[in-house]
Amino acid sequence: MTQDTAQLLAALTRQEQLLQKLLAALDKPRLGLHSDVGTCKIYCNRQHSSLWYTLSHGEATAVNATGLTGYLKELRFEQAERRGKPCHKLLATIAADRVYILEAGHDTHFSKGLLMALASLSPQHLAQPITIQPVAGDDESVLFCRVWTGSELVKAPYSEDTDWRQISKTALAHVRAANQF
Repeated sequence: MTQDTAQLLAALTRQEQLLQKLLAALDKPRLGLHSDVGTCKIYCNRQHSSLWYTLSHGEATAVNATGLTGYLKELRFEQAERRGKPCHKLLATIAADRVYILEAGHDTHFSKGLLMALASLSPQHLAQPITIQPVAGDDESVLFCRVWTGSELVKAPYSEDTDWRQISKTALAHVRAANQF
């Protein structure tokens, strides 16, 4: 082994040790006083004059952040009741500084954009942090979803002919597989 190779291996070993320390520090709970306990549910629609919002005691609070970056831990469909009527929701659980649950109607442009992007990414991509960004449409009621991996926008167009049942199955399978790593 040459001296250059030995120095490179030593530098890589030090870098790996530092990375392990950093990961261990990130896995520890926050100490002291903070407001990041429990999950935070974010509603992804333009119902309350914002792109997304939270509800506390029935009061909507706009989320002013333009994106949410974290690890996609779960994707699921759920039947709920809103305004006395049954409806279906898409829920995406994101682990970041705390756990966030994004909720959108199952057949909204936001959900379709999210599902299409997730179906187009590999489980290996989804094992890394992604960024989800709400984007206003021209119509006051339309909200789109952009997904980023690092600084790369995931381009995942869809059409009226898209097989949403298959796209949903693929996206769900990719998220499940990503969380097996």
